[in-house]
Amino acid sequence: QLACPLDLGCHSVPTLSVCFEKMSNFEEIGRAFVEYYYNLFDTDRAQLAALYQDQSLLTFEQDKIQGKANIIAKLQSLPFTSVKHTIVTADCQPSVSGGIMVFVNGNLKVDGGEHPMMFGQIFHLMPTGTNQFWVTNDMFRLNYG
Repeated sequence: QLACPLDLGCHSVPTLSVCFEKMSNFEEIGRAFVEYYYNLFDTDRAQLAALYQDQSLLTFEQDKIQGKANIIAKLQSLPFTSVKHTIVTADCQPSVSGGIMVFVNGNLKVDGGEHPMMFGQIFHLMPTGTNQFWVTNDMFRLNYG
């Protein structure tokens, strides 16, 4: 369990639902998601499973993957032991379907490397109906300069 990414009086947030109940807009939700997601990715990728469902879709570079188990298997099979993401920008928009689009640009370092790699990632978050959100779509690309 991780501490709440926002100072909203939440004590621990296994699913972020406590925080979502206290947030009023898509910008706050999107930014809280970004902080939560990359903190989990950098510390324990298996815990990301709570954010996906069997209908979730991931495009990771050229690979297209569907379903929570397959997505987590892909993320856990990545060829590095450690990773640290640094977020440069996170843009959020409400979607007409009632969800939130999140577009992230950042840098990542793997296995303590000196040179960061630039990346872009897009998430489409949808509400579950219980003040929680799940990732319906996730697209990741390294940005080669």
